[in-house]
Amino acid sequence: MNIEERVEELLEETGALKRGHFLLSSGLHSDRYCQCAALFEEPAMAEEVARLMADALPEDLTVDTVLSPAIGGILWGYELARALGARSLFAERKPGELFQLRRGFHLSRGERVLLAEDVVTTGRSVLEVVPLIEAAGAELVGFASIADRSAGKFTPSHPFYSLIKLNFQTWAPADCPHCAAGTAIDKPGSRVEKG
Repeated sequence: MNIEERVEELLEETGALKRGHFLLSSGLHSDRYCQCAALFEEPAMAEEVARLMADALPEDLTVDTVLSPAIGGILWGYELARALGARSLFAERKPGELFQLRRGFHLSRGERVLLAEDVVTTGRSVLEVVPLIEAAGAELVGFASIADRSAGKFTPSHPFYSLIKLNFQTWAPADCPHCAAGTAIDKPGSRVEKG
């Protein structure tokens, strides 16, 4: 079994891969959804996924700190930092504001930072954290996610590592067969993007 198959098995086993009728953050509808929070209900499985990522990263990649956007990336960032023997920080924001390092967190000049997000769809959250690294004079060494849902659209200027690619079929609300069938919709995401 390869890494991607094992990660999919763990996501299925924990109920993180869901089937139904979902409103995505993009405003589109889908019959699949990945909610990695369910994976983190099982610490041993979360630890295994983090170890798989740590082992898959290039051997010459040095990471001092794993930084995650709150709230979805916090547990993933923590587990990944633990697997890498690195420090774990998270950025947070109040509604309508930019991400900030709070709670006494700080980055130092030259510190090598890996940005971690559990699921990357647009990459918006992790890209919004990049200015914190730049302002501190720290060095961004890459992005790490459990699942890449971007369908190849997230192409940052630094390396992007993911354990599994998830390509779910999506529909505009007017074209959604689940809406046409009258199936209730679930909005599991953390925010709705402005179009």
